[in-house]
Amino acid sequence: MTRSAGLTLSLIAKAGFAELSRAREMLGELANKTGIETVELLSYFELAADPDTALNHTLVLADQGQLRGFTPEQWQRFCLVGGASPALLEFWQRNPQSLTRFQKEGGFIPQQHQITEELKAAVADGSAIKTGAAGWNALRIRYRELLAAVVCADLEGSAAVNGAAMFERISVALSELAAGAISVALEIARATLVAGQGNGLPIPVEHAKQAPLAIVAMGKCGAQELNVVSDVDVIFITDELQTEGALKGDALLKATTRLASETMRVIHDPAIEPPLWQLDANLRPEGKNGPLVRTLGSCLNYYNNWAQAWEFQALLKARAIAGDMAIGEAFVEATRPLVWASRQREDFVGSVQRMRERVTEYLDPEDIDYQIKLGPGGLRDVEFSVQLLQLVHGEIDESLRLRGTLESLRALIAGGYIARSDGQELIIAYSELRVLEHRLQLRKLQRTALMPRDEDAQRILARASGYQGASEMVNAWEHNKIRVRSLHLKIFYAPLLSAVAGLGTEEFVLTNQAAAERLSSIGFRDPQSALAHLGALTSGTSRRATIQRNLLPVLLQWLAQGADPDYGLVAFRRISDANAKQHWYLRLLRDGTEVAERLTAILSGSRFTADLLETRPESVAWLESDETLRPRSHSLILDEMRAVAQRREVIGEVAEQLRAIHRREILRLAMGRVVGVNDEAAVAMGLDAAHSALLEVLLEQLQRLDPRYSGLEISLIALGRFGGQELGFSSDLDLIVVYRAVPERAEARRDAEHLVQQLKALVADPRFPVELDFDLRPEGKNGAFARTLEGYAAYYQKWSLTWEAQALLRARPIAGSGELGAEFIAIANTVRYPEAGLSETDMREIRLLKARMESERLPRGVEPTRHLKLGPGGISDTEWLVQLWQLQCAARIPEFKTTSTLAALEVAVKEGLCEATDADRLREAWRLASSLRSAEKLWLGRSTDVLSHNRFELEGIARILGLPPDHTTALEERWLTTARKARRVFEREFFGEGVSAGADYGY
Repeated sequence: MTRSAGLTLSLIAKAGFAELSRAREMLGELANKTGIETVELLSYFELAADPDTALNHTLVLADQGQLRGFTPEQWQRFCLVGGASPALLEFWQRNPQSLTRFQKEGGFIPQQHQITEELKAAVADGSAIKTGAAGWNALRIRYRELLAAVVCADLEGSAAVNGAAMFERISVALSELAAGAISVALEIARATLVAGQGNGLPIPVEHAKQAPLAIVAMGKCGAQELNVVSDVDVIFITDELQTEGALKGDALLKATTRLASETMRVIHDPAIEPPLWQLDANLRPEGKNGPLVRTLGSCLNYYNNWAQAWEFQALLKARAIAGDMAIGEAFVEATRPLVWASRQREDFVGSVQRMRERVTEYLDPEDIDYQIKLGPGGLRDVEFSVQLLQLVHGEIDESLRLRGTLESLRALIAGGYIARSDGQELIIAYSELRVLEHRLQLRKLQRTALMPRDEDAQRILARASGYQGASEMVNAWEHNKIRVRSLHLKIFYAPLLSAVAGLGTEEFVLTNQAAAERLSSIGFRDPQSALAHLGALTSGTSRRATIQRNLLPVLLQWLAQGADPDYGLVAFRRISDANAKQHWYLRLLRDGTEVAERLTAILSGSRFTADLLETRPESVAWLESDETLRPRSHSLILDEMRAVAQRREVIGEVAEQLRAIHRREILRLAMGRVVGVNDEAAVAMGLDAAHSALLEVLLEQLQRLDPRYSGLEISLIALGRFGGQELGFSSDLDLIVVYRAVPERAEARRDAEHLVQQLKALVADPRFPVELDFDLRPEGKNGAFARTLEGYAAYYQKWSLTWEAQALLRARPIAGSGELGAEFIAIANTVRYPEAGLSETDMREIRLLKARMESERLPRGVEPTRHLKLGPGGISDTEWLVQLWQLQCAARIPEFKTTSTLAALEVAVKEGLCEATDADRLREAWRLASSLRSAEKLWLGRSTDVLSHNRFELEGIARILGLPPDHTTALEERWLTTARKARRVFEREFFGEGVSAGADYGY
């Protein structure tokens, strides 16, 4: 008779099984093998987080004859642990005697000395230590037996209270269990080497016996907050002062390196009993590139002279755990002062940020939202906040010099650095997240922190973690993520506002000095000034002050992520003051999806844009939509300018209104570029539209309002980057002017030149200077500002040099008489597209001029390689080479008749004048140099053609180009490498194979 009779599917479902019919059949089979009624078995498996999997493994153990004689209490314990960890059930299948021991010992949390004694006893072979694989397996088996006892105590305790309440005790036990395993692994490794076994070259027996080796734990093991399964970070250290005889120098390092390597093998190399976890030594000095073992003196020398700031943060949790404890403790003691003084080091903020980023840089983006540990609102947010506050304030406040996250949190609360209610809430959230992480890893005894995506796996995790169902667990997890992220911001920034705004809170009050230290730690270079601005923004009882107090914790964080948070805060205060009467302003910052984050990125990332925004503070509203940040068309700007101009009769007032519209469009482009809406091509198109419209309408209004000009026909011809529609924020506007008097009159030239001078004066804008450059006109600075068509034709026919034909390659009418402009272009075509191409004399003249320009026009003291325009591989290299091809070939290749550098380069590839790979190198250098020039203008607020050496300036430029923090070296290397490759192409194609600039030309 089957023992499953009367066992309904409803009862099985209530017990937590998913495969009901199969479970009923298997429960009956288990009942027959154990002699226990199915209803009683069901009551045991109801305790299992995953009863289906537990039942499958239990039947295997029953077939092995391992389950007979279990008491009800032992059945409950077995199902509770096995149901949460199928990996432990598999362990018991491999090692049946371990299950017997588990049922005999039950669940308990061993003391540190007990762990070491138990593990040592497991590997003892009489008075000796088991060596090689025998020692590995014995250690791993006893480790997992003790792990099962700790897991049982955890699950039983969590059922009685809750997992969060048990978390700290369990983490300490797991940490000491790992420390004990490493300590015994070292003894096995030493015994193995003494016996002449192990991988690698043998070492003298006496060296193996005597070599002193300390093992210092870092990370969670060092802080006694280890997970069920986690990499254990360690540093291996030896000391010559502890040795005698020949065991010195290289011999000592060779012996201890073999010892350390063998210790790592004991823990994580394959064997009959699977590895425990990874023993990771990559946090040692110089990381993977450094020696596995260093002497104590070498370690201290490294940290005193060479270590980066983030390495001291890594040392914050260092603890000697195994081997020669005197050496390990001496290392920890000697490095503690360096840890607490690390906030004074250069780039402290960047180093802490990079420590936060290092753990996420290799994450799959699809996993971010499922990360319990590394995602937003995850465990790392808590740990990052706590460690940063410890490092900021720990140098002065010794009560903060702790290792563990929760003990440090309590100290921060007690010291008034965190509000008590916020700190307690964070302790609870952190503990609950850690419990989820433990239960996840317990299932397969594998390292993971990903919330399962499928509902069945979530249901199992929920049962293991003490929740009623998957939805309750996921809701609690999502709530914790939101609270942790919110508290991460509030804990760090809210006390700053309390310190400066006089809020009178009783929960926490930072002194001005502590507030200044905190501001300094996140990147403010003048914290006292920043405190004053914060005080002005948040003090008082007005609705505006209240809203800004609520906004500023988040805004401060975003400002601190920019390259210049000090300037960003000043600019924010000015713009907030300017918009003080605008009811929509603060509401938009509070409720806008991206507005506030975009605003802080602009203010702390671009002085040019921030200064321009101050002239039109209402433009903050554009940040709500990408569309309002994109360039407007030439026709729209032109129509608006004409409409505004027609309503005024004084040229000064007209110009003021037109400049305001022009400045607004430049601001639109700059804001869009900084926040990533506009690329360089969009900026070039928008700048061309704004500049052309301004000049066209100003020219029209000068002729409308001044009778002197009524009989003049004028056309403005753009040259250079303006003519090529390749402008950046730092570009001058190269122009020449052609006129025609109708009817002809003697004073026409004087009037035309006067009009040009007036035009120059009227476009001058102190907030955004528009530089009109007429130096490319015939005879240069000594020539007339305006000429007739006949004057240009005569000059170009009789007197012009080859470089002037080259300058005309990008000639384009942009304002004034279209008919006159077209007639000028007809003349220009005969000059810039010569039917016969270039003669040898012309070629020599162009090459000579380029060599002379590189020799004479580079500013004194500037490194040529950093000059973006005239230096090797700079803008002029690509442009001059392309223009050489155009002068040679445009008469017979119509596609070359373009003012665009890049379009002409494409034609050169198509026509076989340039290899595609060479064109790619030229194009990349030209684009990068152009982007760098624009970025320098956006960042510095002024134009420059030289790539700065200043790291602060380079950081701002890099951010505008979309590089992450601390990529200044990468930016420099990218430019120098790109320019060098482009220069090779230029020299080969422009000067000839094997000829460098200036060779054979006397330079």
